[in-house]
Amino acid sequence: MTCAALLLTAACGQRTATVQPPSPRVVKVSQAGPADVIGADNVALQKAADLLRPGDTLLIGEGTFVMENSLFVPSGVTVRGVAGKTILKKNAGVRTALAEDGDYGESAIAVAEPGKFHAGMGITIFDEAQSSGWDVSVTAVAGVQGAYLLIRPPTVRDYDFEKKNARVTNTFPILAVMNAEKVVLEDITVDGNRAENDYLDGCRGGAIYLNTVRDVTVRNCVARNYNGDGISFQITDGVKVLNSESYGNSGYGAHPGTGSANALVQGCKLHDNGDIGLFLCWRVRHSRFEDNQMLNNGHHGISIGHKDTDNEFVNNTISNNGVSGVWFREESPKNSGHRNTFRKNRVTDNGGAKEGFGFFIAKNVDGTVIEDNRIADTRVSGKTQRVAIQRAPGAGSVRVSGNETPEK
Repeated sequence: MTCAALLLTAACGQRTATVQPPSPRVVKVSQAGPADVIGADNVALQKAADLLRPGDTLLIGEGTFVMENSLFVPSGVTVRGVAGKTILKKNAGVRTALAEDGDYGESAIAVAEPGKFHAGMGITIFDEAQSSGWDVSVTAVAGVQGAYLLIRPPTVRDYDFEKKNARVTNTFPILAVMNAEKVVLEDITVDGNRAENDYLDGCRGGAIYLNTVRDVTVRNCVARNYNGDGISFQITDGVKVLNSESYGNSGYGAHPGTGSANALVQGCKLHDNGDIGLFLCWRVRHSRFEDNQMLNNGHHGISIGHKDTDNEFVNNTISNNGVSGVWFREESPKNSGHRNTFRKNRVTDNGGAKEGFGFFIAKNVDGTVIEDNRIADTRVSGKTQRVAIQRAPGAGSVRVSGNETPEK
């Protein structure tokens, strides 16, 4: 029984009273008062976020907030900045080698240079064999005792310092919603300070990072300059990324994956990222990508792969990417990206010196629909989008109709 429905019976008689839930509050944090919390770093932001109850709003004022760890956002709240003026910026990175193995479940790790770290810092632990995906440990320093960093939560893998160069770096997701639901992030710029930090991929991190969430909305936000992915959401249902921008990241602009379903990415600009604009990772299903721009990314505008099925791509502009507009990755017949539909998109001017495709449909991909798109290289000279739709040997059915594909 919820608090709102709880009936308190008086000691005498049958009179009852209803306990009302607390009214929604606005908690303010700024670099100069008046505010509920005053400060210019992640500590102040987290202190304010920890005051929130479901239904509350956290207002972050103007200025650049230096991030030594993530801002973790709880369920049921809105976090709102000042568009273009509220900036969460990653601090300059530090790193050190481990001084002994870091074993699974360890809460204290010995490092070569403990003086570089202090309590409260976010860190990542990895080695040459366990360096990406879910194999890295993203955690935080709870304290420093001699050569040891006390960490919480503990490590998730074994890390070999003698043979596999195990090390620690203070990488972490910057704005994070984890194990939560019904959250709105709005009007916030997140800057990864890419030049001064090590790489962390989108399974464990990102400028804006969602993990194990439901019904989270990212609206009118900017994710930029992260050494990894700009906006990453993993193990999610019903995520909406609306009217947001992701650029200058070394990896992907937006990275839905690990069983993310029923997503909507709409009105976003994913551009000038080192690898791919929109990367559908594993099991992205029944999602819609509409009115977006995927421009000037290093390899592909959109990449689709492992069990990424039954998605719609409508009215997007996919242009000037280094290899292809849309690239299907090769998987086994059972695990390919089947039944994806593209309608009314503009797929133009993609490719580079060696190869260039509007669409590349890999072996075993089945049920693709490509209808009413413009697929062309529009430039007078220097054309690189050599093939409108390339079906690899062994590709399944591709229904093609109503597309504008003028000759070069």
